[in-house]
Amino acid sequence: MLNSEDILSSDFEQSDQISEDLYEHHHIVVDRGQESMRLDKFLQLRLQGISRTKIQAATKANCVRVNDNPVKSSYKIKPLDVISVLLPEPPHETELCPEQMPLNIVYEDDDVLVIEKQPGLVVHPGVGNFTGTLLNGLLFHMGVGQVAPQPASSSKYPYLVHRIDKDTSGLLLVAKNEDAQVMLAKQFFDHTIDRKYSALVWGDFREDSGTVVGNLDRSPKDRRVMAVCDDDHGKHAVTHWRVIERFGYVTLVECVLETGRTHQIRAHMKHIGHPLFSDAAYGGDQILKGTTFSHYKQFVENTFRLLPRQALHAKLSGFEHPTTHQRLLFESPLPPDFQSALQKWRAYATGSNSNA
Repeated sequence: MLNSEDILSSDFEQSDQISEDLYEHHHIVVDRGQESMRLDKFLQLRLQGISRTKIQAATKANCVRVNDNPVKSSYKIKPLDVISVLLPEPPHETELCPEQMPLNIVYEDDDVLVIEKQPGLVVHPGVGNFTGTLLNGLLFHMGVGQVAPQPASSSKYPYLVHRIDKDTSGLLLVAKNEDAQVMLAKQFFDHTIDRKYSALVWGDFREDSGTVVGNLDRSPKDRRVMAVCDDDHGKHAVTHWRVIERFGYVTLVECVLETGRTHQIRAHMKHIGHPLFSDAAYGGDQILKGTTFSHYKQFVENTFRLLPRQALHAKLSGFEHPTTHQRLLFESPLPPDFQSALQKWRAYATGSNSNA
């Protein structure tokens, strides 16, 4: 750990970088005839399935505003007050059961967990994936019993504040109580969370760095993937990238997320002509650059076998601790499969690859 003072079941549903997509807004205009009532009680009545504890936590984190001003839970609402609320997603209707499994815990205290997720692990249960997920393992780790679907008010529970795809490796941040969940959710929404990813992409770049800006929505040709669309549709998305190492036919880049959208890096890289290496969903599992020699084809196919997933790793996560307010920064090394693919390309680029 580095301290810094400055700083669903299908592959689509268990997608990368969907932090902001996890949170929902509520915009409420109080009726003219509404009687005076505590804000938290009023919202509990209006927002079905949301506990008063979670509403109070959101208010404490300045995620509840009246007439665009932060207020306390005890605020007495008045007719025509305009209330805006930012809350993490509502409880899932899935019965979650604890399961023992190995977890690579990078950091843990009473409020947060930082997990280094291995590729192939689904983060959250969904249709077709009700067991064997990271959340099932976290329930066991935290000693939380079977819940159906989720405790209305719990002092100890693993709350996801963002997710990464089943086949993406790297750092994942988890809140251990509702207060921490809301505070971290606010940081994701305000873009104050630091997130960096390593990605191996097809092709070379003319520049050393750049920015991709493009709204993202489900592709009209394939609803399982995302695509850049016009400004009147989709959700605003911004990805900053810079070259780390060039191998001629592929390039290692670092991606910094300004927004967090479904499949953001994967869709943005394909949009600019650089799909992620070995990314089957976005066409990166085909030979897109290079020669026609059989020796080269065999080399690439062997490298696909070394890295049979999209070449994407969540390498850095930085955030303000929800209780101590200390800035925490965590870094994760590339996993063995990613490193092996890089070593193959490095050897090929320098002409020292003797085994295609």
